Amino acid sequence: MSPPTDPYEGLDLETLDLRAHPELYRVGRGEQGVLRVQPYKDELLPLWRFRRPDVARESAAAIRARFDAYLAAGDLVGADMARKFLQMGFTRARRYANHPGGRKYDGPVPAGRRGQSGAHGRRELPRGTQDEEKAEAAAVFKQAWDDVEQVTAYTQWRTQHRAAHG
Repeated sequence: MSPPTDPYEGLDLETLDLRAHPELYRVGRGEQGVLRVQPYKDELLPLWRFRRPDVARESAAAIRARFDAYLAAGDLVGADMARKFLQMGFTRARRYANHPGGRKYDGPVPAGRRGQSGAHGRRELPRGTQDEEKAEAAAVFKQAWDDVEQVTAYTQWRTQHRAAHG
């Protein structure tokens, strides 16, 4: 299987404002683009925390509030980015719940593969004893992520945008 392609290949995401150019936004797979798409990265990253369940609850609530505000403003790219941050809260907290220190794979990410998910030929490290605090934090984000996936206005837009733009 070939590695996933970068939906933003050829675009300078450091300077491109996707709020001003939503037609260039690609829904992509999973959390793709979450730490690259501006201005949303700068708006949402400071809200994203998962180290303890109380911190996760505060973070998920703040990100959900942004999701709702983006949707109300007609900024559907922002709503999708907020969803991606909720999804990333779940996946990262689960990784830390399963792997002490958060390291899932043995060794560094190979050159040229940074920013791409996957093992890239590295072996998966054994799971440790589950960290219950991180598992609870993951559950907080999972519930918030599931909740936004039930917002019909958002899911319909996402389907339409993906069909029109990718």
